[in-house]
Amino acid sequence: MTRPPRTAELRPADRPVALAAIAGAHGIHGEVRLRLFAESLASLRRHRHFDAGGRSLTLEIVRDGPNGPIARFAEVADRTAAEMLRGTLLTVPRASLPPLPEGEIYWHDLIGLAVVSPAGVPLGTVVDVANHGASDILEVERRDGRRVLVPLIEAAVPLLADPLVIAPEWLET
Repeated sequence: MTRPPRTAELRPADRPVALAAIAGAHGIHGEVRLRLFAESLASLRRHRHFDAGGRSLTLEIVRDGPNGPIARFAEVADRTAAEMLRGTLLTVPRASLPPLPEGEIYWHDLIGLAVVSPAGVPLGTVVDVANHGASDILEVERRDGRRVLVPLIEAAVPLLADPLVIAPEWLET
């Protein structure tokens, strides 16, 4: 079994973290469909207030819907107001998230990190993180614009730090 990389301090505690994005309106009373980035609805329910592009939204209720989570915010009264929020990220301060056990990280802390070679040559940027069963996978956008998937294993990423050091052979397509 391959060990995950060691972790260094990645992001400051005051950095906003996106827990969801508003996918569109649901119904006529101001409810919205969400694209959830958090682990679960319970993770979202831990927070009452969200920053929505510089606007504060107060969560009244969130529930499972037929096509994903549905939320109701106190400040959104009708379908028109809900539609105007389409694509808006719902963020909370990084410091408001629960602390993680030793060796675990929030995926959000990896997105946006620069990727360099062991010699410090810029190679790209982490644009997404996913898990398809065997390990977490980093999606790295190379400097030429192409995207490459890199397993988050110690052989590929020996230390989770800013910037991420990844050997160039892991970024070949």
